[in-house]
Amino acid sequence: MLPRILELEVMDSLDEAVDYDSMDHSTVNRVFVEDFLATVERSSSTDRPLRVLDIGTGTAQIPIELCRRADFVRVTAVDLASHMLQIGQRNLILAGLESVVRLEHIDAKSLPYGDAEFPAVMSNSIVHHIPEPLAVLREMRRVLKPGGILFVRDLLRPPDIATLDRIVETYAGDGNPHQRQMFHDSLHAALTLDEVRDLLAAVALPREWVSPTSDRHWTIAGLLP
Repeated sequence: MLPRILELEVMDSLDEAVDYDSMDHSTVNRVFVEDFLATVERSSSTDRPLRVLDIGTGTAQIPIELCRRADFVRVTAVDLASHMLQIGQRNLILAGLESVVRLEHIDAKSLPYGDAEFPAVMSNSIVHHIPEPLAVLREMRRVLKPGGILFVRDLLRPPDIATLDRIVETYAGDGNPHQRQMFHDSLHAALTLDEVRDLLAAVALPREWVSPTSDRHWTIAGLLP
């Protein structure tokens, strides 16, 4: 198994934000939203509007996709990268959704929200950026209300460098060198299934909540007791 090699926790240069936003995430974002909404349907939540906390929102592409498909959702979206949020605000304005998605410059390891404040918490591809991701998962659990929806998806660290290179070529082969390097570094910084299972156990959540959901992703999906 490849060792985990950390990348920068905060992608906060303008070049990184622009390159990230210009990559084609449309399929990944669509599938994320479809799977999140399927989890919402399986829940007993009657909260309307459904208040969703999106942790590590980047340039707000997933909240935009979600709110286009579900008019009952209101999103608080947080990130620690200022340039990402600036582009995200532009994206919200272009989409006409700035009234239903609020962006906030916040560290996911220390959320300023009360215990059990949100009926749903979602996150896409933030965990691999965090050197000690237990702090983020602990915060996600803390702000989630009983019966609430936890939906977290991130990259799965490949078993060897040959597999990593194949995944980069398959899904970022058309990108520029910086985009390919970002994806390469993210895969190398990602967690394994066993590592995620251990994190879940550490915050008293079922280890079976996590499963592999593509050749490069794992997903945590569950309803808090």
